[in-house]
Amino acid sequence: MTEENKIDAAPVPGSPDYPLHSELTLGAYLKEQVAKDPDHEFVVYPDRDLRWTYRDFDERTDNLAKGLLAIGMKPGDHLGVWARNIPDWLTFMYASAKIGVVMVTVNPVYKSHELDYVLKQSDMKALCVIDAYRDVDYLKIIRDLVPESLNVQRGFLRSEEYPFLENLIYMGPEKHRGFYSVPELLLLGQHKPDSSLEWAQGQFDNNDVVMMQYTSGTTGFPKGVMLTHRNILNNGFYIGEGQKLGACDRVCLPVPFFHCFGCVLGVMASLTHRCTMIIVEDFDAGLVLQAL
Repeated sequence: MTEENKIDAAPVPGSPDYPLHSELTLGAYLKEQVAKDPDHEFVVYPDRDLRWTYRDFDERTDNLAKGLLAIGMKPGDHLGVWARNIPDWLTFMYASAKIGVVMVTVNPVYKSHELDYVLKQSDMKALCVIDAYRDVDYLKIIRDLVPESLNVQRGFLRSEEYPFLENLIYMGPEKHRGFYSVPELLLLGQHKPDSSLEWAQGQFDNNDVVMMQYTSGTTGFPKGVMLTHRNILNNGFYIGEGQKLGACDRVCLPVPFFHCFGCVLGVMASLTHRCTMIIVEDFDAGLVLQAL
């Protein structure tokens, strides 16, 4: 066989015989990275003076995952995250992945009609939000779209307009009527046995969907793209290989997590190469330079 034919015969990325880096789920892969160097920094927010090691992050996402199970989330359910790049965007990403819950990424600049569409189209069972971003008041939009949330205790939501929606979660310590807070979920998780986590992890594998990214085309409403554990983990790995990343590298991420640029090319590439992520919540050239 000539050299030219050898090149033509080589497997191409995406083909069934193309060699993959890993066949693990995101949760199992994170555990492997933690075991290699648990005290290595994984997440750093310079403006918050927040630093999570791989072990810190793994423990927080374990407790959050069990907290989600405690409020009725189960493998195959859909959980939306509507926020800028705050620390718990990442913890919800990995916590949901650990129990087979599909994370639905929601563009932080969506207006009311766009959120309405995604809530209905994605069969979202839980929605995690912050208070506001730029000129978008998230809490007001939710109260307008889901007025039932003002009259029920958290965990008892029943919406005529959104029959799948059962839980609202506020991504912070503040109390809001009808919403769970992150501290409450973490506390629930700490009191739920590890066996619940082990049960959930036996209900799915790396070929299951882990994330739905809503991306707009040139016409019509956003489309939900279904991504598997196998897909984004290996995609992130090869992106990291192309950048020649390693465990000694610190990667600044000012790009939005809701898009594949942030959560795959950034977050997953950093995980697979045991980098430290230096995160800026919202792009600002001055803040990025200060973070660097």
